[in-house]
Amino acid sequence: MSKQTRLLATGTALAALFAATAASADPVFNRVASFPVNTNLPADADPASETSSEIIYVTEDGMTLVYSDSPFGGIGMIDISDPANPAPGGYVKLDGEPTSLVIQSGHAFVGLNTSESYTAPSGALLSVNLESGEIEQSCDLGGQPDSVALSKDGSMVAVAIENERDEDAGDGGLPQMPAGSLAIVSASNGALDCDSLKIVDMTGIADIAPEDPEPEFVDFNDAGEIVVTMQENNYLAVVDGKTGEILSHFSAGTVDLDNVDTAEEGALTFDDKLTAVPREPDAVQWLDNDRFVIANEGDWKGGSRGFTIFSKEGEVLYESGLSFEYEVAMAGHYPEKRSGNKGAEPEGMEVGTFGDKAFIFLLSERGSVVGVYEDTGAEPAFKQLLPTALAPEGAVAIPGRNLFAVANEADLIDDGGVRSHVTIYSYDEGEAAYPMLVSGMDGDRPIGWGAMSGLVADEEQAGILYGVNDSFYSMQPTIFTIDANQTPAKITKATRVTRNGAPAQLFDQEGITTDGEGGFWIASEGRTDRLIPHALYHVNAEGEIKKQVAFPPELLAVEKRFGSEGVTRIGETLWIAIQREWADDEAGQVKLVSYNTDTGEWGAVRYPLEKKGAGWVGLSEITANGDFAYIVERDNQIGQAAKLKKLFRVPLSEMTPAPLGGELPLVSKEEVHDFIPDLKSTGGYVVDKIEGFAIDAAGNGFAVTDNDGIDDSNGETLFLRLGAM
Repeated sequence: MSKQTRLLATGTALAALFAATAASADPVFNRVASFPVNTNLPADADPASETSSEIIYVTEDGMTLVYSDSPFGGIGMIDISDPANPAPGGYVKLDGEPTSLVIQSGHAFVGLNTSESYTAPSGALLSVNLESGEIEQSCDLGGQPDSVALSKDGSMVAVAIENERDEDAGDGGLPQMPAGSLAIVSASNGALDCDSLKIVDMTGIADIAPEDPEPEFVDFNDAGEIVVTMQENNYLAVVDGKTGEILSHFSAGTVDLDNVDTAEEGALTFDDKLTAVPREPDAVQWLDNDRFVIANEGDWKGGSRGFTIFSKEGEVLYESGLSFEYEVAMAGHYPEKRSGNKGAEPEGMEVGTFGDKAFIFLLSERGSVVGVYEDTGAEPAFKQLLPTALAPEGAVAIPGRNLFAVANEADLIDDGGVRSHVTIYSYDEGEAAYPMLVSGMDGDRPIGWGAMSGLVADEEQAGILYGVNDSFYSMQPTIFTIDANQTPAKITKATRVTRNGAPAQLFDQEGITTDGEGGFWIASEGRTDRLIPHALYHVNAEGEIKKQVAFPPELLAVEKRFGSEGVTRIGETLWIAIQREWADDEAGQVKLVSYNTDTGEWGAVRYPLEKKGAGWVGLSEITANGDFAYIVERDNQIGQAAKLKKLFRVPLSEMTPAPLGGELPLVSKEEVHDFIPDLKSTGGYVVDKIEGFAIDAAGNGFAVTDNDGIDDSNGETLFLRLGAM
């Protein structure tokens, strides 16, 4: 055998070994597409109409997703024959509010709320022909429907008749009549038998307000049994679908929570305790004929922030406690503004078997993520956290095509924000694409983080970076140490920024750079309406502010709200990127401001912005490396409206500052990188804010997005690796 032949044989053997290794790896879920449901509105509808995807189902062939749309009043269809490129599939307008749906034989069975008021609830169960859009049947339910479920053999439809409470009536609590109930209707081949309607009386069984049950969610097992959650009543029941007999019923119980974040104080603390919290479940799914799992969202007095597995006789088989919420926090998705209420709010849920593995999918409404757990028959095994769009509500597993889909209900069109999306995931071999940045535990509680607004590299250690959060966490300004030598990158340390030993206040970290002596300089974006000064801060390695340098009078005389958005150091000079035009700037030009830390001298040059379209264009970061200063420039648009998220560079030779108040030189720039393909790389919509950029000691570029502290945001933080710069 020749040397070349031996090399080819060895290469073939290695390739086979690598292929076998890859084949033996566990498949993972990754998002492949995000479909904006406003693109599915009827042709004669105003494109700015509020529309939403809430509960979602799939046709029997797995090729079409169908979702309920409460605000616009209809059901929408999405063609997923190519799941990575979903397309509008049609829309059916209804006369009422669709609350839930299931699919059978080309027909959608839709729960329709037609209530005049909370005290006069009404509704119907419709059979809608998905091809023609015609309503072929309508069964009067005698009350307001919520969840709808289809039996495994297709012979029955169960509807939770909630007759929901008015949260503004009295103290917003129970009882509020009329009482809710469970409705069961026979079905076959897309047709409903309205005459078969059975109303199951659920009164008299709950411990809380037994006269006013409020069924929330229903699901069938293979034996035709229906499990019902009564959320505000904190109660569960199992009903024989054929006879309507209540087979068992029991309280959902309570949970004690230690090291939980309960205060909305502008910090992630996880240092409180809650005792005897009612679970108050929302979604429920059978795991087999004897076990079911509930999502403990809470509504009235409770919400234990996790999930619980019960036997159908009422035995607690597993309680997650705060483990799910901690996973959400360590991925940067913890919604601090919900700390005082229900935290990450696990609400929706789905189960599905892919290959030989059964999974539980738990949706965090406020964290905008899905926790994926493998059902082991005992303690579930956490596998992944999937990013969604804003406010996931419903989900459907499509094992036959190795797909999973989530309906995300929030539509922020009135605020100029992101639209409602349906997100689609594929189950396949490979590595999990998200999260890209995580933290770890600090003892018995997670390192909470979010709103990453600036980035700098360690001067000596390749792959080690430092990031800062902005004033969303006003009581917890922090410098985060990030190890990007692992995947996902990991926050290994949180150094709190303090002034005289207390958390630094009136402080908005928007940029960070090293000082060459183990400490940092931080640029704070001022807001005079909030008494936050425009300033630079010298901080030591322990996070203590040692010096504050206010902007000079020449700058303050022309200041506007949108100030410092990045800082970098060139020798003894700090350069600050000012986000937008101030009062003395020409339209389309902003300042790069210099401060000499030895002499105290200030100066500036002008930087030319890209032409703006919708919204505004401004700077987000500045980083000096080699012969250039790298600058992040972006618009403030999101999703389909986003057009500009780019990295430019300016020759340092042109950055010769002129005195403030006079004529400033205009620098030239060169485009280096377009971030928009990166922002689409995980199958999501384009997020607004690239806020941090750094080049490490090995010459590799990194960028990070700001997730706005999960406030009107889906919480995604994309940590991008750009390679050699």
